[in-house]
Amino acid sequence: MDFLLLIVMVLIGLVGSFFSGLLGIGGAIINYPLLLYIPSLFGAAHFTAHEVSSISMFQVFFASLAGVIAFRKKSKKGGTGVVNKQLVLYMGCSILVGSLVGGFVSGMLNGDVINLIYGILAVLAVVLMLIPNRGTQQDTDDLRFNKIIAITAAFVVGIVSGIVGAGGAFILIPIMLTVLKIPTRTTIASSLAIVFISAVGGVIGKITGGDIPLWATVYTVIGSLIGAPIGTMISSKINVKVLRYGLVVLIALTAIKVWSSIL
Repeated sequence: MDFLLLIVMVLIGLVGSFFSGLLGIGGAIINYPLLLYIPSLFGAAHFTAHEVSSISMFQVFFASLAGVIAFRKKSKKGGTGVVNKQLVLYMGCSILVGSLVGGFVSGMLNGDVINLIYGILAVLAVVLMLIPNRGTQQDTDDLRFNKIIAITAAFVVGIVSGIVGAGGAFILIPIMLTVLKIPTRTTIASSLAIVFISAVGGVIGKITGGDIPLWATVYTVIGSLIGAPIGTMISSKINVKVLRYGLVVLIALTAIKVWSSIL
């Protein structure tokens, strides 16, 4: 049974972190439903919504860390990683505070409430991603964006993502693309760094809130460390439109699954 748990959790971590590196997300948008349904389907384990959010947050932390490291290495070699430092500073600090609050509050909420919040976020993310990106800025460090909106949006996203155990990129990316008008590749690269900062706050919040399955979390993290660099390596070779609409399909499928279980 422990061996089965090892295999299942490593694979879940690998799949989630692959999309983390590929699309600049923490991976929780796909990992949350996988953790909720797949282990019980194979008889490996049955996790509550609280346990799923805790495992997911730790997975996001290590997957985004691995993705950030991979992007930095690629940039030093002349790759296309285009992390905007100013964007990361403003949104990173704000989302950190929000995720700390959300991670702590999640321990006080009913599991059905956590699932409901995830479902609402997923639907909202799909709607935002379907709005055409009218931004005309280039992928440079000299980007102009509304700092008040960026800070406020990051704080709110941090709270709700801390509750469901996500880094928040699956809702943050649409906001960066459609509201702040940040170019796609800059959004993907920068959001991964912002997600890592968010995950730091979320992990601290989860530790204080409890409900952390130790070995299941460790196995998922192992898979995360394998998948994220692979996704990051492939991302620079894919057309930005493919990346954008690939994310829409991914979020839509997971939203349908979660809402079907809620209703």
